[in-house]
Parts: sequence; C-alpha cells; structure tokens
Amino acid sequence: MANIMNQLKEKISNKGIKIVFPESSDPRILEAAIRLDKEGLLRPVLIGNREQLEKSNDLGNCEVVDPNNYSDFAEMVSSFVDRRKGKATREDAEQILLDENYFGTMLVYMNKAHGLVSGAIHSTGDTVRPALQIIKTKAGVSKTFGYFLMVRDDEKYIFGDCAINPNPSSDDLAEFAVESAKAAEMFGIDPKVALLSFSTNGSANTDETKKVVEATKKAIEMNSGYAIDGEMQFDAAFVEGVAKKKYPTSEVAGRANTFVFPDLNSGNIGYKIAQRLGNFEAMGPILAGLNMPVNDLSRGCDSEDVYNTAIITAAQTLIK
Repeated sequence: MANIMNQLKEKISNKGIKIVFPESSDPRILEAAIRLDKEGLLRPVLIGNREQLEKSNDLGNCEVVDPNNYSDFAEMVSSFVDRRKGKATREDAEQILLDENYFGTMLVYMNKAHGLVSGAIHSTGDTVRPALQIIKTKAGVSKTFGYFLMVRDDEKYIFGDCAINPNPSSDDLAEFAVESAKAAEMFGIDPKVALLSFSTNGSANTDETKKVVEATKKAIEMNSGYAIDGEMQFDAAFVEGVAKKKYPTSEVAGRANTFVFPDLNSGNIGYKIAQRLGNFEAMGPILAGLNMPVNDLSRGCDSEDVYNTAIITAAQTLIK
C-alpha cells in the first residue's frame, strides 16, 4: 500500500487541492489534516471554530470555516434552495446548512473546495446523503457506488460495488464497469474489467446471468476504450488456464484486475473473503460516480485512515 500512496502523493502534491473535513473537532481528523498540510499534499478546510481548534494545535495553513460566522452564508442558502428545486425553503436551508456535512458539501458544490472526507463520527448516510442531494452524479452516471482497492504485496485489484447498491440493474453495472476502470487507472492499474457471475460465456441462462450479459453489452457500447468483458466466473476471469478452457475468445478472461460484482451480497462477501482469507489489505469503500469526490470513513478509523482517504479523495479530483 505504501508504494501506491506514494504514487498518489506525487500526483496531488502542491496542486492546491482543497479537501473539506467537516469533523474537525475529532482528534483523528485534526491530526491527519495538520499532517497533510505540513507535507504540502493538499489544503485542508476545517469546519469549526478557529479559536477552539487552535487551543492545543498548530493549524499551520489549514483553512477554518465556521458555519455560524460565514460571510457567504446567504449566498450558500440561496444556492442550496436553488439546487434542491422546491424541496427546501430558505428557512429550511438556514437550519440545514448549520449541519457540518451539509455545509461542507455546499463548499464543494460552490467550488470553494474540491472534495470532502467525513464519517469518523457520522454515519454513512449522514455523509453520503448531502452529496447525493447536492453534488449528485456525473453526466451519464445514474448512481454512485463504492469500490475497494485490494492490495497484497505487489498485487492490486479493484472490487466494486461492495458498499452501496443491493441489486444494481444492467445499466448500473455497465456504468460501474467504466467508472471502475477509471478508478483502476488512478492507482496505476491497466484496467481489464470482468463483469462477474456464476456463469461464464453463456454456461447458464437465468435472469441473474442475463442481467450481467446485458450489462456487458451496454458497457461495451459506451465506447469507453477500456477492455471490458463478461459474463464470467471469478476463476475464468482470474486464472489463465481456466480462461483458456471456459472463455478462450475473451481478451479479459484470465487477465482481469478490475472486478464488477453482480450485486451487493456477492461484492461485500467477495472483498471480505479476500481480506480475511487472502490477507489482502482493503482500502475503501471509495465512492465513485459523483460530480466531485466525497468519501466516507469508518467510525473505527484511525488518523492514518483519514490521511490515506484524503489523499485518495484529492487524487479523484484529477480524474476526468
């Protein structure tokens, strides 16, 4: 993992990328933000009260923004009301935007920052909901999803969706395939994307396998330029000898490094098996598909997790 993080640091260093940390009162967040600032990797934006944060910390060049004393709050309220298109009044907005996650997400939406990291003391819903309501998904992407970077020694793979969507449609899976390929490139992986199933190249014919077959066709029709194929079982995707027997015509089979699971059950189980039995380190979930990056921490995270997630979030801002 260290090599990958060093590569990402080189990409983001001294580019002035601003990442918002809504939970600045948490010691893990503050420690990571100060470290990121000192190393010149990004420009942390801390949501909170400067006087309180400075009591026992040297904030360096960290920017501090207080929702209760923000000069552009009226502009933010107007922007939020407009973005919610009748789902929130101005009075609603004035209250909602005192919430640090909503406030921080609006800073990103208003281009006063480039991305956001939260979740150390908030639930996933509290972090992701503002992003879906305000930042929303990229053009051509209907849903965000969560992938994991799986690392063991020099091996590295992308597993998705392992975090968000219980039963994605064929359209969703096609989008996940292309966005997963973009994620793979960010980590220095030449993406070869396999859409996984319990069937390989038509060996079974059920509603479940038909969904993956259709997703593969749609992903290929998107003309992304990435190597994408399916449907295929994991052994056919990963083991060259098996691929030669089960799917000899595929350019991906036997060489896949980016795996799209057909549903959340299989994705979540799959990454945890690799993590616990295969001794892979699992970095994530990393959210993909949003117009601007937002990432959710585990409430059991440590400062190093915050540090790494912020670096990944900054790197995501460079993805086209």
